[in-house]
Amino acid sequence: MIDVHTHCHLSEHWGPEWETNWKPVYGHDYEEKTPAEFDAAMKEAGVELAFTFGLRATRAGVDTPNEYVEWFCANTETATVGFMALDLCDDDVLDQLQDGVARGLGGIKLYPVLAHFDPRDAKHDPVYAAAEAAGLIILWHMGATPSPEGRLDVSQPLVVDEVARRHPGLKQIIAHMGHPWQRETMVICRKNRNVFTDVSASWHRPLDGYLALARAQEWSVVDKLLFGSDYALWTPAEAVAGLRSMAATKVQGMPEIKKETLEWLLDGDPRPALGLA
Repeated sequence: MIDVHTHCHLSEHWGPEWETNWKPVYGHDYEEKTPAEFDAAMKEAGVELAFTFGLRATRAGVDTPNEYVEWFCANTETATVGFMALDLCDDDVLDQLQDGVARGLGGIKLYPVLAHFDPRDAKHDPVYAAAEAAGLIILWHMGATPSPEGRLDVSQPLVVDEVARRHPGLKQIIAHMGHPWQRETMVICRKNRNVFTDVSASWHRPLDGYLALARAQEWSVVDKLLFGSDYALWTPAEAVAGLRSMAATKVQGMPEIKKETLEWLLDGDPRPALGLA
């Protein structure tokens, strides 16, 4: 199994954001996980490869340094692809990107909803071009946030379509199927050959998640779906159980989630399509 959506940041990387805006919603402190705990969770579900990352939104004081992601990946037994967390508002973002490449990081996590940059702005094209030239994968947080600070207008998955139109060779992943705009995510994946989407947290809101998987089938983009657990909010094993339960739902008058859809998510190998073969 390939898990494309795991987190490895520390509480201090959140600045005041978790305590102020997330804890009131989730009701608990941020739970840090060691590399050993990460390995145990991945092993439990049979994860062979995990993408792992932190967050960066400079204006909000959120910052996971490249060196921490490098250290975390170096101390896991699980095969990992570390993603640098960048904020396209930072003046030195290209320097940060080159630093991440030098550290062996293979992707970029972008968080416009909290960083408040518009992905469509052409001034960010040098970053996208540099990412493509370096063979990096961009993973976008798209969709909802519990933070009142968040800008949902730049977290609508349709913004990724414009990036893909200008940079068709750039590998991109829309996290969470763009919830609650999963329908839009499916048509973006259909239109753009190198745009994919992960199913992380979809089982947490099973009605939307069920409809999203059904729409992926209807739009013939099941091969664009990627398994993601959203660890440490959920373990991969919890994610698998949630997906199985959701897929087993029978809704009268609605299409069923096909066995082949679940098999692809849990047993398929997206590495060739993502340029990782």
